[in-house]
Amino acid sequence: MTDTLQRTEQGMHDDVALLNELEPEAARLYDRHDKVAQEWFPHDYIPYRLGRDFDKEPWTPDQPRLTGVAQTSFEINLLTEDNLPSYHRLIHGMFGAGNGAWINWIGRWTAEEGRHAIVLRDYLTVTRNLDPVALERGRMTQLMTGYDRDTIDTLRGLAYVAFQELATRISHKNTGRYSQDPVADRIMARIAADENLHMVFYRDILGAALKIQPSRAVQAIVAEVLAFEMPGNGIPGFLRKAAAIAKAGIYDIRIHRDEVLVPIIKHWRIFELTGLDAAAEEARKMLAEHLDKLEVAAKHFEEKMARAGSPDRMVRSAG
Repeated sequence: MTDTLQRTEQGMHDDVALLNELEPEAARLYDRHDKVAQEWFPHDYIPYRLGRDFDKEPWTPDQPRLTGVAQTSFEINLLTEDNLPSYHRLIHGMFGAGNGAWINWIGRWTAEEGRHAIVLRDYLTVTRNLDPVALERGRMTQLMTGYDRDTIDTLRGLAYVAFQELATRISHKNTGRYSQDPVADRIMARIAADENLHMVFYRDILGAALKIQPSRAVQAIVAEVLAFEMPGNGIPGFLRKAAAIAKAGIYDIRIHRDEVLVPIIKHWRIFELTGLDAAAEEARKMLAEHLDKLEVAAKHFEEKMARAGSPDRMVRSAG
């Protein structure tokens, strides 16, 4: 047996042990989620009165009320949500070795996430805000491409989903506000509320893991911060579209640093932990340096946008 295989099996053994140790906390957090999560129905959010038969009146580019960056952001958000089968597979790979509450959470999370693509696609189709043929072709491409990660390590997985759920919540909420469509704003606020509750579960279960394996957890968190990418990065033209979304102020470097990374890092009190091993201390140093670099990059981007004028840039407010 090779050293690599031995390390892989040891890592899997460690992950199963950690999942089992965290299971009572996962059960508590699942019960908390169940009590506060609100039942909702996608059809309640769709203005079906606006619907028309596509066979009698085909879609044309002059029909959308949303334009430009708003269309781009909705497209990215929907195609990202479409990839739920891949996310379910990865989540099950990271947490499915646990018992009881972990399996319950995987099912609950998947079921709640499934509503997001339903309500987004129905809204965009009924309102004709995006070409339904292009949307379906995009869905097919996205599902056939799928989404994968190099590691399904439990701690790194928890770190990633905590940051990613908060990032998605903010992107969705800002997209709704930017659209200047009350219907879209209400839909995106509803989805964002789900994403926030999902983030809280992952944030708090990793907070519990930090008490059990602080050094290993810190290294996992830092590794995910340094390598972070949104799950939609496989969408064709994603970098160009993400740049347009950033210029509009929907999701940019400042938001990523100040509204996603920093709040969760502060919640975990990463820079206040004591008794870390040398590797974790080095990782924590790298984290501080990375946050400083993001601050410099954010200021540079803001100065660039100010010089350019950016009339379409959204003015953000807290919350």
